[in-house]
Amino acid sequence: MSSNAENRIERIFAELRASDARALMPFVCAQHPFPDATGPMLEAVASAGASVIEVGIPFSDPIADGPVIAAAMHEALQQGSHPRAVFEQVRSVRDRIEAGLVAMVSVSIVYRFGVERFISEAASAGFDGFIFPDAPLEWSDELTSRARDAGLIASLLIAPTTPPERAERIAGACSGFIYLLARAGITGERDEAPRIERRVAQLREVTDLPIACGFGISTPEHVHAVTRHADAAIVGSALVRRIDQAHREGRSAIEAAGQFVRELAAGLQKEG
Repeated sequence: MSSNAENRIERIFAELRASDARALMPFVCAQHPFPDATGPMLEAVASAGASVIEVGIPFSDPIADGPVIAAAMHEALQQGSHPRAVFEQVRSVRDRIEAGLVAMVSVSIVYRFGVERFISEAASAGFDGFIFPDAPLEWSDELTSRARDAGLIASLLIAPTTPPERAERIAGACSGFIYLLARAGITGERDEAPRIERRVAQLREVTDLPIACGFGISTPEHVHAVTRHADAAIVGSALVRRIDQAHREGRSAIEAAGQFVRELAAGLQKEG
């Protein structure tokens, strides 16, 4: 994608805003629960109602992920997962998927590849952008600028504990959307919906970018509560757990993923 081409994720959010709609952004662990899962998993999740899909690149020491996602990444790595295999699987289905695709990837992997090479190969495979969950703001410029030059978006994380001045600086470094953590700590399912109204309102004052909210969003009711304020709800652990459970029980993990995403997408419906 050339740097002057319209980015798919920017287009998706612009279209959603124009119709006063919200996005569901499920997270899947690449090459889990089996090595060839990524392509069919993305197709199933996209057709079930995902606007943007986060594709986690398996990493041996995930920074913010709770036990469910960490275990999925560990299993994928044990089965030989590699970023280039992920790229090939994404490439194989990209033309059949309208949803945006974002690689959630540790900077350790990116720098091991070389920043320019990793971003180039991801773009060639069909990714539309990146989330760099462990990239400190102070040395994120190379990552964000390289992504921008390739026509891709790049998002950093803003935590509930991030001071307002620093949150504004992080927002200014992002493109495509802001990734707002709904809760402190690590990922994982929760019983109650997060309270994000105040934090979203603060960010709205300093950025026009869409705000996607994740961490602990587990049910259609959570999706509904979050998207009353944010532009998108991110669901990770709850989906990965259902995928893993279906696979272990001998059921279709692909079908289980599609069914759960359809249930979550019902939470996007407007009130009244």
